[in-house]
Amino acid sequence: MTFSKIGLVAVSLAALVASGCSTSRFSSMDDQQPAPLQPAPAGQVTANQLPPPASPGTTDPSQFPTAPANTQVASLPPDGTAPAGASDLTAASVAGVWNASVSGQTCKVATPQTKFGAGFRAGPLHCPAPIDGIKSWNVSGKQLTLYDENGGTLARLYSSGGSKFDGQTSNGQPISLTR
Repeated sequence: MTFSKIGLVAVSLAALVASGCSTSRFSSMDDQQPAPLQPAPAGQVTANQLPPPASPGTTDPSQFPTAPANTQVASLPPDGTAPAGASDLTAASVAGVWNASVSGQTCKVATPQTKFGAGFRAGPLHCPAPIDGIKSWNVSGKQLTLYDENGGTLARLYSSGGSKFDGQTSNGQPISLTR
């Protein structure tokens, strides 16, 4: 007794259809209802007046973490010259990402070696004023200078050894960069 290929396929399909129709896999789910959800907790809604928004260029010190109490920034000579022991700088020694501390507030500053104006591009991340305006940086001898978008000096820093720079902003605030 020989079966043709068409006959074999027809018998196989008939067997599959018959077995598929008689399954009870899903029949038990038709009768079940999902458990009801628990209601959300209810409470009182109160309305309070929000404080006025900060004017542009100002920051709320409470939104930035503070530097540890034992962080010290080296004092600079009043005439703006490099402190004793400051080493000569290269762009390669400054390039990277720095933890900046400005008057006890911390943020990050990226100093890639991407040419920009007379120096290199800079990118502050969540920094307080005036460091939030850093757009570029450059080195000259022992000094690292941070500039705003117009090329104005925002801060001058000097190497304090290893991976640390100390200095002050143009308005006299202490600033340090560490890795």
